[in-house]
Amino acid sequence: MTTPRILATSGGFVPGTVQQSARLGLMVLEALALTGQTRPKVCLVLSASGDDAGYYALAYEAFNEAGCDVSALRLFPQPSADPEERLGSSDLVWVGGGSVANLLALWRLHGLDEAMRAAWERGVILSGVSAGSLCWHVGGTTDSFGPDLMPVTNALGLLPYANGVHYDSEAQRRPLLHQLMREGVLPDIAYATDDHVGVWYEGTTATRVVADARIPAFIGPAAYLVTREGDEVREQRVGVGQHF
Repeated sequence: MTTPRILATSGGFVPGTVQQSARLGLMVLEALALTGQTRPKVCLVLSASGDDAGYYALAYEAFNEAGCDVSALRLFPQPSADPEERLGSSDLVWVGGGSVANLLALWRLHGLDEAMRAAWERGVILSGVSAGSLCWHVGGTTDSFGPDLMPVTNALGLLPYANGVHYDSEAQRRPLLHQLMREGVLPDIAYATDDHVGVWYEGTTATRVVADARIPAFIGPAAYLVTREGDEVREQRVGVGQHF
């Protein structure tokens, strides 16, 4: 039986060899290797950016350079393929950043929420950055509504936790996540990632921390297990390469 896997990140790409280009970070290259395919089938879903053409071009080039067969599931101006068929026939799905609130509304409108769950249950690796990380969880903090961060609580819930992204680079992220957990708006357990860091889940269990580059476990960017006990919120730092 295939174990469902999710790679939830605050990264995924590193600068390419020329300006305005990108290449895949180490954690995404590892995800591709875990598909077991010589030439993995990758589906890009960039709903959160409004199917931005420039974002697609950058991501297409990066995944092509890594030896993938790349397709997309666009929702503007209409779905470009049957969601269940396109997602289910992929080896890895990459969901880009942007507005997680808009992403969730569009996915539910066009049936991508159920199609994503079905693909995950059959062994397709689900992955993504920022909005593409939050979406798999119960919710977290988002700038979907403006410059002041707000809670999102209606994500897909494949993973029964809150999620914090860009934990080290956006000052509002950490305190708001803690506040929302103390107030019971978000679950009592959350997983958060600094920029260029990701968390692997096998089934619904967080297993280990990975990154776009080789980073020492005890310094630099990391992931965090955040828990609430009564009115107190605690963080456990988990370095790159370490297990939860």
